[in-house]
Amino acid sequence: MNYQKVYGITGPVSVAGPTAPENKLNDALIQELKKEGSFETEAETAKRVEILKILQELAQNFVYQVSKKKNMSDGMAKDAGGKIFTFGSYKLGVHGPGSDIDTLVVVPKHIMREDFFTVFDSLLRERPELDEIAPVPDAFVPVIKIKFSGISIDLLCARLDVAQVPITLTLSDKNLLRNLDEKDLRALNGTRVTDEILELVPKTSVFRIALRAIKIWANRRGIYGNVFGFPGGVAWAMLVARICQLYPNACSAVILNRFFKIYSEWKWPQPVVLKPIEDGPLQVRVWNPKIYAQDRSHRMPVITPAYPSMCATHNISDSTKKVILSEFERGIKVTNDIFSNKQSWNNLFEKHDFFHKYKFYLTVAVTTKGDDEQHLKWTGLVESKLRLLVLKLEALAGINIAHPFFALFGTTYCYDNENDVQNILENYGSHKTENKLQNLIKITDDNKEDESLKEKAKMYLTTMYIGLDVNVENKKEKVDIHIPCAEYFNLCRNFNEEFQDNNIFSLIIRYVKLYDLPSEVYDEGERRPIKKKTSKRTKENDGDAGSKRPKSDARSADTASTKAIGQTAAA
Repeated sequence: MNYQKVYGITGPVSVAGPTAPENKLNDALIQELKKEGSFETEAETAKRVEILKILQELAQNFVYQVSKKKNMSDGMAKDAGGKIFTFGSYKLGVHGPGSDIDTLVVVPKHIMREDFFTVFDSLLRERPELDEIAPVPDAFVPVIKIKFSGISIDLLCARLDVAQVPITLTLSDKNLLRNLDEKDLRALNGTRVTDEILELVPKTSVFRIALRAIKIWANRRGIYGNVFGFPGGVAWAMLVARICQLYPNACSAVILNRFFKIYSEWKWPQPVVLKPIEDGPLQVRVWNPKIYAQDRSHRMPVITPAYPSMCATHNISDSTKKVILSEFERGIKVTNDIFSNKQSWNNLFEKHDFFHKYKFYLTVAVTTKGDDEQHLKWTGLVESKLRLLVLKLEALAGINIAHPFFALFGTTYCYDNENDVQNILENYGSHKTENKLQNLIKITDDNKEDESLKEKAKMYLTTMYIGLDVNVENKKEKVDIHIPCAEYFNLCRNFNEEFQDNNIFSLIIRYVKLYDLPSEVYDEGERRPIKKKTSKRTKENDGDAGSKRPKSDARSADTASTKAIGQTAAA
């Protein structure tokens, strides 16, 4: 009798291996992933390895320098160590071209978090490979965000209650978590969770191909990103891992089909768990809806396997849950069609229709008259609080869904005077008025290295969008969104004294109609929605309901139909 290891908290649904037609579909899936650019080249992989070597050297140098400042001998300072760990998509083996690297710097007990944001920050700034840096010490998980040799890297730091961190250290021992504060625990959790996921799947090669496909699908369909109320990379990985446990011998193509079938029928808020939730040596909260009311409020809980278990999807709102479930429904229909040869894998990865879907949108525009580092910090704060605005909006009578878009739109303009600044603030973000900005210089990949522009004053803009599904039974009734917008505005403005300077930081919240969305939200050549004519005479000639976004276009300078709901004075 063949014995097969049981993965997860239940036995498998099926232990059947793939059939010949399923293997053929699996080969087609891998070819489609290659077309989609999911895999990076050997040279790109080697570049990441080289960068991680540099970061390892910097980590050891960082610990050495701080140790010497604390009067340790040269030998003790060297022995104090310091080690870099990776987690997220890179550690899972599903990273692609342009993916960031999630990185953790583990240090011994005499190194403080403040040292990380001073000494290590300085070491990074000395490196010629550094392109961008944005320290965020006040984040839920403190982080230094950098771009290093063109690759984005999130650097976390965790301090263990040990005297030395040797290069051979692993993080599997739960006792290493003793005497740590919550921020250190959260920083360590990413690496520990990633390690456990890889141990809990039957076949890592099948898991990785399926996860690559789900990541592309979730990005194309606009449902990726924890900060916006959707599952992030780790949550999607755990969701895929659970299906792999239930079908341990299936190929990746079958895993995808079962993924959509099972989760479209899942009895939420029943949690998705990869192994029994463990107790441990710490007096810390472990996810338990029987004890904690907050845990009972989680709408689509996906629970991390590493102790202390947490919910990776606590940010999901009623609105984003509806959006996710509708995409699961679409996913099962498309994959069923693929298995019956009616559609192909590229149909699964078709782009979302977010900017065609709603009548009304809320735009949250973050602007900075300063440097790019200041703008990154200001944008990061506003972005991190956006889900709170979604929660406030979806609680209003008359709003069925407040659907946040999962990506940001960034633009930078050069300006000469305050008239230019006012012009940008008043006219940016609307199709009707964006042509009024054509006389201003916009920073692009082509001109960003121009010496003549480097000394010019710049205004950085980042825009976030929320689609509003409004349902008012009585047409005369109006949905008043001023109060939630004002509350969100004040929350962001007053969060940190630094951001209260109106001369540098602005936050503008407007609603805009579908037909007035700016050109930047549509891809080149994409057909944008056009308002249909209402007169009978023009209706007959109005067969084409949309127009494509051309490469460059001059538009009439109509008055903006956007309405500012809350904004700062941009002095």
